[in-house]
Amino acid sequence: MNTVYFDPAFDEDVRRERLYDGQLIVLGPRPSTLALVEHARGMIEEAFDGVDPLTAQYEMPVERYVDICAPLKPGFIHNDRTKELLRAVVEDFGCDLDDTYIDVPRLRMVTSDGYLTSGVGYAHHPHRDTWYSAPFQQFNWWLPIYDIESDSSMAFHPRYWDQPVKNGSAEFNYYEWNSVGRKDAARHVKSDSRKQPKPEEPMELDPQVRLLTQAGGIVVFSAAHMHSTVPNTTGRARYSIDFRTVNRADLESGRGAPNIDSACTGTSLRDFVRGRDAERLPEEVVALYDNADAHVGELVYQPAS
Repeated sequence: MNTVYFDPAFDEDVRRERLYDGQLIVLGPRPSTLALVEHARGMIEEAFDGVDPLTAQYEMPVERYVDICAPLKPGFIHNDRTKELLRAVVEDFGCDLDDTYIDVPRLRMVTSDGYLTSGVGYAHHPHRDTWYSAPFQQFNWWLPIYDIESDSSMAFHPRYWDQPVKNGSAEFNYYEWNSVGRKDAARHVKSDSRKQPKPEEPMELDPQVRLLTQAGGIVVFSAAHMHSTVPNTTGRARYSIDFRTVNRADLESGRGAPNIDSACTGTSLRDFVRGRDAERLPEEVVALYDNADAHVGELVYQPAS
């Protein structure tokens, strides 16, 4: 059974325990999250140069939209102010910056009515992040940059928390994805042919849970949760930020969510840096979740210069 907690009073250690059990947590907006949202809005609106980013799809061909968003996404990720504000958010919610490691924040855009569903605007099919070589200690933090509606949100499919699904994760190697799949995103406009793990059997997506929060609120969930992008039919684009965290003590002890159907190779753990000083996880910790035989491609994603 899944429970949704709204601004729970328990501490960060209990929060991790609840998330590993498949519970969902919603955290309300705070000054730290609103500062991150305002920063993201500033970058988005500057990139669109006077065109409302929420309705830009009605004023330009999809190729022009991609031309705007393709540099915007890495520009946000690697911006020093973004990193500073993200660290403040994580600390504000009780994470120990000496023990918490953070992946780079992603800027996402989901346009309306099928205008762009691939590449930089990829609409995610039902999946677990653990099919993509995410560690079972990973938590996903997701926050909308502008207010959203149910029909532009994200859906969770709770029946699959403990129910395996036949899927293509056995053919996914994270290091190959780093060297090919991530680099090719902007090339996919009309369709997306990148090989990604997907369900390989019919699924019952209802009942589903959609958690709505104001801009700057956060939904936190385990990387093992089955979730998907709700097809946007609102007439307005959805812009959101998501980032991931892991706790070093949990990695070292093996504490995490259960693996019921993931068979991918490689690990994304080298992407995480310590909140305090941006140091990467020690290789001996990463090695607990890696296999040297999988080292084909790039161990750490290197964006094109």
